Amino acid sequence: MKRFPSIRKNSEFQKIYKSGTSYANRLLVMYVKRSENPDTRIGISVSKKVGNSVVRHRITRLIREIFRLHRLETDSGLDIIVVARPAAKDSDYQKMESAYMHLCGLHNIRKEPK
Repeated sequence: MKRFPSIRKNSEFQKIYKSGTSYANRLLVMYVKRSENPDTRIGISVSKKVGNSVVRHRITRLIREIFRLHRLETDSGLDIIVVARPAAKDSDYQKMESAYMHLCGLHNIRKEPK
């Protein structure tokens, strides 16, 4: 089984935070940086301010699933970090998906439909 393409190392997170571009909305903050790797990778950060471990893991699973379902609609060769804001704990899948796609549009990483 193929591993999920994620950003795991703290040094990679710090590099993207410093040199990537960021946009935010009410639920999420997204940092994007072009990489040499042809695959798009995602890093998810949910702090303790958002909620307890059950809430944080639920939000992480939601963001990971949204990324998985919309991976073909976004450009390749990117490193993306998604940071959840405290308002995300009260939102459902549709609101999270809408917030994620809104940020993808702001970063201009959505592929044009053919």
